[in-house]
Amino acid sequence: MRIIYMIDFNCPYSYIGLERIKKATEKLDLDVEWEMKSFELYTEAGKRPQMTTAETFQNRYSISQDEATQKIEEIEKSALEEGLNINFRDFTLTSSKDALRLAKFAQNMHPDLTLNLVFEIFASNMVENENIADVNVLKRIAVSCGISESEAEKILDNNYYNIECFLDMEDALSNGITATPCFILEKNEDRLIIPGVFSGEEFEIALKDFESGKINDKTFI
Repeated sequence: MRIIYMIDFNCPYSYIGLERIKKATEKLDLDVEWEMKSFELYTEAGKRPQMTTAETFQNRYSISQDEATQKIEEIEKSALEEGLNINFRDFTLTSSKDALRLAKFAQNMHPDLTLNLVFEIFASNMVENENIADVNVLKRIAVSCGISESEAEKILDNNYYNIECFLDMEDALSNGITATPCFILEKNEDRLIIPGVFSGEEFEIALKDFESGKINDKTFI
């Protein structure tokens, strides 16, 4: 089975959802080929932190400060249930463009390292609250995951994989995908789209049904 995961490093639901579906595949002992696709949610974000999470939520969803705080607490609680110590209240939004380019490079050239790299970038951004728009942070993460420093520098110091990231988003939009995360299961000619983050149990049910052939060519909602 192949699982395509469409994510953005500034999306906590991408982090939580990817962790849940990964755990589900491990629990079911499935043989999975993982493929990362990028979907940059905050294209206007810069390389330096500008807004707190609460401010970002208030602006993006037109909600009050109290509602934003409650939303942040709910996200942190959901993450903690998966063993992810997200510190989302102190998170500040920066561009994920370079991080996505690095992950796309890894997917093309080092697919066996990509899933680990993706989780490490998520942890850097949302647990450690590092600036993932800082190429030095990304180079350090890349090297720690087994990518050579020279390769990371070549990608990050240039505009490589911009087009690939753009095409990922164009492909998503053309298929009606407008948010992250989104998970696409493929096996032989069968395909199942799972938009959004579901519970671990729901992911298990979808994976089992898809593997057994009970669900195919559908969107799991």
